[in-house]
Amino acid sequence: MARGKIQIKLIENSTNRQVTYSKRRNGLFKKANELTVLCDARVSIIMFSTTGKLHEFISPST
Repeated sequence: MARGKIQIKLIENSTNRQVTYSKRRNGLFKKANELTVLCDARVSIIMFSTTGKLHEFISPST
């Protein structure tokens, strides 16, 4: 059974928001890595959390 659509809105609880950010960041980095492997693409992602912390993904050189 397919999931229903959810409304995209700001997560009010800061702890839940940080957990969601962390999970989605890891998922995005995983997808970027898959794109690099499958398509031989060079991918770079730069993200800043709400606390200002830098997170980056850079595809490895082959």
